[in-house]
Amino acid sequence: MDSRTSSILTIAGITVVGGVLAYAAYFDYKRRNDVNFRKKLRKEKKRVDKTLAQSRESLVSSSSEVTPASLREALEQVKKEEPPASPEEKETYFMSQVGMGEQLAGRGPDYYLAAAMSFYRALRVYPSPVELIVIYQKTVPEPIFKMVMDMTNLDVSSTPASPLSNSGRSLPDEDGQRSPVSGGPPSEASSQEWDKVKTRVEGYYDAFPPKSTNVAVETREGRKVLVVTKDTAAGDVIYKENPVVTALDADVQASGTHCSHCLRAIQETNSFQIEGVANPLCSKFCSQACLAANRSQSHNLLFTTESPLPEEISSGPISPDAAEARLKAQEKFVAYIQKEGRAAPILVARFIARQVALETSKMVEGGRKTTEKNDFTDADGGEYLLADHMERLRYLEVKPPAEELPLLVDVLQTALPGLEQFVTDERHATLLGKMAYNSFGVYFDGGRDDKPEPTARPEDVEKSRIPCGTARQIGSAFYTLSSYLTHSCTPSARSSFNSGTAELHLIAEKDLKKGDELTVAFVDTTQKEGESTIECRRRRRKELARGWRFACVCTRCVEEGKELTAKEHQEQAGEAGEKDGSKVEETLTRFEDGTENNVE
Repeated sequence: MDSRTSSILTIAGITVVGGVLAYAAYFDYKRRNDVNFRKKLRKEKKRVDKTLAQSRESLVSSSSEVTPASLREALEQVKKEEPPASPEEKETYFMSQVGMGEQLAGRGPDYYLAAAMSFYRALRVYPSPVELIVIYQKTVPEPIFKMVMDMTNLDVSSTPASPLSNSGRSLPDEDGQRSPVSGGPPSEASSQEWDKVKTRVEGYYDAFPPKSTNVAVETREGRKVLVVTKDTAAGDVIYKENPVVTALDADVQASGTHCSHCLRAIQETNSFQIEGVANPLCSKFCSQACLAANRSQSHNLLFTTESPLPEEISSGPISPDAAEARLKAQEKFVAYIQKEGRAAPILVARFIARQVALETSKMVEGGRKTTEKNDFTDADGGEYLLADHMERLRYLEVKPPAEELPLLVDVLQTALPGLEQFVTDERHATLLGKMAYNSFGVYFDGGRDDKPEPTARPEDVEKSRIPCGTARQIGSAFYTLSSYLTHSCTPSARSSFNSGTAELHLIAEKDLKKGDELTVAFVDTTQKEGESTIECRRRRRKELARGWRFACVCTRCVEEGKELTAKEHQEQAGEAGEKDGSKVEETLTRFEDGTENNVE
């Protein structure tokens, strides 16, 4: 497999996760509501148990001892098994085999071949094997993944009925080298599928951002940046963008003075509250529309015992025991959120819930769309998922508290069993890092002045992109498009919230020509009364280093830096750091650089 091909497949695989979430949701719905499906599931479990016993008896061997002959024998055993026929049977079979593969993989190298057989069985019935292989590549232990690929190669070489027959893919030879599979040229169907995957990945920035936003994403000096696509006058609104998710500051949430969805200021006499279901955060809303949107996008999954699925396929009331377990998990998570007082945990939880809401809506006949009018900025065509947008954004490496992920996982698995497996330690940390790097502070009329003083160390205090300083925000919001805005101490644009909600208005600070880069101030860059030029420079650079881990090299910083003494240069360089501490996910970097090595 050449480097570019491998990268394309890996990145494309991220977008499949949403679909698998929907698959898991549908499976859970059928398990609870369809008697015949439950009977088939029990029957399949017996067959799986029997297969597992046979695998343990005949295939216990160290992965280092697995020979090509052993792989051929294992492959022949799988091929002799009668595959399920109906779509429902295939769904049951798929979930069972993946589950068994995970269990066997966890037992250690002695069971790696048996695990590979289970993953290969699942691959045989999955409707899009190329995409499933990508998921395996990211989640299955490397020795097992190699066995699955070797079995695929052997199967392709021997029969046209293999999962990837005639796909034109490169698979490993016995010596580990990559070579095109035998079996002739790609079939028309598989070639079209491959072209679709490749075009989808490479065409992302042709479809995003939409042309109507008057901006485009370009690569400059190794970074993705936003540029204007037409001349723009100072004071003009370049675009408006609604957030994917929001979170009020902890004290504002507790006070009930702002809408928990759009962050609008509300009056006690004109507020709406969730009734009839749990509301542990005591959320209030400015309208019935915001209340309904909040429930469907995240609240029902995270904070109630209501079904997180669309009404058309809702599983109905859950058992008292299940409801109790779900409420206990939610109570612990809410207690943690309130104790921490940070926005990131709730932003991540709501982001995951939004993914579930968007993907499960596609299970409804007609693919009912759950997003609001003027919702978060999506792509012009291409059917890109929320995961596609998130995958391409920069992030900071963070180490969350040890208790955070288990609490979130408990909420997810009690709401929708199977969902928790998609929130690994690594993925959770990456999502937190993306919220930390990309979130904007929402403020109105210059910001507030009553935010409680933080008790954490300065370097541990949450930061958000806000030109008047994080201390003046009322909440945080995450956006798909505005995340591409970079910082400058003399910005070409500014974020504003003129509508009185979390809808971000990007306003030009000066006349801009087509192709000019758009920058905003992540921190308060104004020189305060009694503050010297050098003190102002030092303050803002220290905030940037703590919040985003980079040393600003804008024209203003460079010019003001000329006034520093050698000692001051050394001190401020040490505080700000010289290297950019943000990252792009490795698969994306490899794809764009074209430097990825072959997968062994």
